Amino acid sequence: MLKAADGCTDEQIAAALGVGRARVERTRESFVERGLAALNERPRPGKQPKLDVKAEARLLAEACSDAPQGQTRWTMQLLADRLVELKVVETISDETVRRTLKKTSSSRG
Repeated sequence: MLKAADGCTDEQIAAALGVGRARVERTRESFVERGLAALNERPRPGKQPKLDVKAEARLLAEACSDAPQGQTRWTMQLLADRLVELKVVETISDETVRRTLKKTSSSRG
């Protein structure tokens, strides 16, 4: 905001701060609408993560264990079903399982 008060353009401010011009524009607009409160971020909407740290650890342990009988390896859907079976969660998608495992540095094989 100080650079804007000094007469800098949005492009100059963006270059000086290493951010995109759109971010500068949004911040300036928010400042006009909200005053100094614009400098504090508002809470962001969103769901709580499906798996907490303990549940993630359980998922990782299951993924590293032997595959179920009749299977050559764990699939994302099998892991999701296993977490529900163990009552770690009520429901979970195979995509959430995939994203969670991707965050770890482990390999399933």
